[in-house]
Formats: sequence, structure tokens, C-alpha cells
Amino acid sequence: MYGDATLAQVEAMANEGCTHMVLLMRHSAREFNPAVHDLENPLTDEGRELSTRLGHELPKAYTLRGYASPAGRCVETAQLCLDGHAAEGGSITRVRPVEGLGVFYVLDQMKMYRVMRDMGTLQQFVSAWSERAIPQDALIPAQEAARILMRAVSEKLSQSVAEKQIDVCVSHDLSLYLVRDRLLNESPDRGPVEFLDALLAFRRDDRVWLQSARTNPVDITAELER
Repeated sequence: MYGDATLAQVEAMANEGCTHMVLLMRHSAREFNPAVHDLENPLTDEGRELSTRLGHELPKAYTLRGYASPAGRCVETAQLCLDGHAAEGGSITRVRPVEGLGVFYVLDQMKMYRVMRDMGTLQQFVSAWSERAIPQDALIPAQEAARILMRAVSEKLSQSVAEKQIDVCVSHDLSLYLVRDRLLNESPDRGPVEFLDALLAFRRDDRVWLQSARTNPVDITAELER
């Protein structure tokens, strides 16, 4: 079920004694209505139920704090996740939209969508982006975009509000494909980014580590400092 891989990651880190983790997570199940701008497609009813379920299942020893891409489906995913956590007795703070979790790396949306359409799949598009085979006026270079995004995400690790804390940062599948490819060496064709899939960041020995459900933790500190 959507969200299970994220729950398994969190449980494993909690069992290792991690007190503060950050999830860079794709939003929940959404509509795909071609008649509206893609970023305006909302969650489906199933997506709302899945978001709430994720909050229900996250460990109650942790306080949840939410951040999201300004897109409505991302904000709603984060809010429902926190609401679900609170409904089961968990502590929460609030959800706040953050531009750095959106598609800040897009310089020309029309050109990007044309290139994406011509590529055929999102995975092929990400590979071309990483190889600088995308027009330079369409997107920020992939490596730079991945660093900017993860600097914004990992900075949450220095902003604790509770003894045990999970920061839920809801973004888009393109952002997760990008970071997986550029910072985890996990090529886009290794598997899809499903709804509610997440990359998990944490701090250990004054270093920032990042992992996906498929990878062991990778030290990304040097990349963040470039």
C-alpha cells in the first residue's frame, strides 16, 4: 500500500534510536485531469485516506512538523498526515508551504512540459536533465537543483522543537527522482517514485545522511557544503 515503504524506513530509524528525521516525501494519490494546470490537480478521496493513514501509523513518540510545496495537493497531504497523527494521540505543530519544496528549478514551464512530452517518461526526462541534454533555459542544472533542495530539507535537522521529531516535507515525484539520481546514485530506471514514497535524512556524527527505501544511508554533507 502507498506509504508502507516510508513507514518501514521510519520504523527502522526509530529502532536505531534516531531522534530527529526529515522525510522528503511525494504527495498522496492525485487526480490527473488534463483540463487543468498540472499543479492544480488535487488529491483523490483515496489520496486523502492514505495521507491520514500515514499519520495514524507514524510512531507517536515523535512530534510531527509539516512543510509542503505550495501546490494544494502537497499542502493537503501534509495537513492530513499531521491530523491523522494527532487523532491517534500524537503531538503535532503546524503545516507551512515552502517554495523550496515546489518546482523552483523550472525556468520555463512550457518548454519543460514540451521536452517532457517528447521524452515519453519522467524517468527518461530526469536522465536527460542529469546529462545536461535539456535546454539550459528550461531548468536549473540538475546537480545544483538537487543541492538547493536538500539544503532546504536538511536545514530542518538543526531546528528541533521536540525531544523526538519528524519533519514531513511534501514535494513532487520529479524532485524525488532528481535527488535520488544526483545525490544517491539511484538512477531513475531503478524504480518509480510512488505516492507517499520518501527519502529520509538524519544527522549523525555531525554529518547529514540521506537514504531511500532501496539504499543504505549516504553521507551528503560535502554536497550540501559546495
